[in-house]
Amino acid sequence: MKCPFCGQMQSKVLDSRPAENGSCIRRRRECLDCQRRFTTYEKTESATIYVVKKGGYREVFSREKLLAGVAKACEKRPVARDQLELLVSDIERHLSNTYDKEVPSTVIGEMVMDKLRELDEVAYVRFASVYRQFKDIESFMRELTVMLKQGIQ
Repeated sequence: MKCPFCGQMQSKVLDSRPAENGSCIRRRRECLDCQRRFTTYEKTESATIYVVKKGGYREVFSREKLLAGVAKACEKRPVARDQLELLVSDIERHLSNTYDKEVPSTVIGEMVMDKLRELDEVAYVRFASVYRQFKDIESFMRELTVMLKQGIQ
């Protein structure tokens, strides 16, 4: 593994442990040249999944983009980064197991909303307001009324 500090290709592994709910391995390494420490993550490479957007065009599924959207909805909420990572990992794993090549963006959006509803209702409402593109306060209130009827408070 190439050292990010000095570029040396030789390093030794100090510690290895499962990460992200067992879907990857976290390794703590030390460069044999500059003795600085760094962390690497080892994941299995999965087939490329394309997201079919509402306009019909396709783009490669991006874990980082999904994580950024979820993190934005959870901004200033009592939700740990690990919880967000786990949420995104669960969605990514489900998509890999269920879809071969393409998945509609609506499927991903609904999955995110289901998981956010369980995690934090304010984050759910934030995400839903962007995802569902509420045009006015009435449509927003209808969604809140549905939530209240379902027992989410």
